[in-house]
Amino acid sequence: MIQLAEIRQARERIAGAAVRTPLVRLYVDAPAEIWLKLETLQPVSSFKIRGAVNAIRQASADELARGVVTASAGNMAQGVAWAAREAGVPATIVVPEQAPQTKLDAIERLGGRIVKASFERWWQAIEESRFDGVDGLFVHPVQDERVMAGNGTIGLELLEDLPDLDAVVVPVGGGGLVSGIASAVKALRPEVRVVTAEPASAAPLAASLPTGVPTEAPGFAPSFVDGAGARRVLAPMWPRLRELVDTAVAVPLDDVAAAIRLLAERVRVIAEGAGALAPAAAIAGHAGSGKVACIVSGGNIDSSRLARILEGETP
Repeated sequence: MIQLAEIRQARERIAGAAVRTPLVRLYVDAPAEIWLKLETLQPVSSFKIRGAVNAIRQASADELARGVVTASAGNMAQGVAWAAREAGVPATIVVPEQAPQTKLDAIERLGGRIVKASFERWWQAIEESRFDGVDGLFVHPVQDERVMAGNGTIGLELLEDLPDLDAVVVPVGGGGLVSGIASAVKALRPEVRVVTAEPASAAPLAASLPTGVPTEAPGFAPSFVDGAGARRVLAPMWPRLRELVDTAVAVPLDDVAAAIRLLAERVRVIAEGAGALAPAAAIAGHAGSGKVACIVSGGNIDSSRLARILEGETP
């Protein structure tokens, strides 16, 4: 668990970079009263700016001397590139070959240098916290406690805006977002249920949590939900996730696509696949009843893919 004091300090540290995003009601036929935490409204259109800025603003001049490096499907890349530009240092981003062009374009606009790798090699960089041939401070998108503390500032805002919260639903890739949010929420309101949402094609936590043993995602396959899901749970994250998460849900891809359409139609919010996971899970009843906050984690989706989804397809 990330210490509450660290999360509160992170909130002060990221002021002026990350914004306090609104919590808005989603009126929909569902077992719960659903609220949406719109991280799509951050300067990089995702929550990742919180953790990236917290990590890089804490780094020393010596640590930053050769720039910064991260491995990301796109959103952490943008957060790191944004924070590196602010710090006046170069950023190198290792991305999987199938990363959406929208996210790659945004990285380049922010001054980041892109290095493409196979999904397997990219995942290896995440597991090893390094990438051969690239120097610089590796800002891990998941395991860095400074990143998790930055993510945890969302939890502080949730409880201030909705003090009688019953559950929070968080999309999961590596687990850094839910670890930060759950650390804040459980420290202040331990009775709040923490539910995670993964795409059904890449849901190792949903497979692992019921058995208590880390398990690879059954039938793993990459999908249009590129910002969440994984082949397996990162070993250093497993103890945190087992401690903090109450329920882990695998969400069918058709439900994710339907949630993207619903958010666009009902609240005029553009969500990427990962951003629609939590609302999809809550609408299906996986978070139970009462007041449920869903983290709409990002809105970086290719226009062509979004158009297909709005037309009724599941890419």
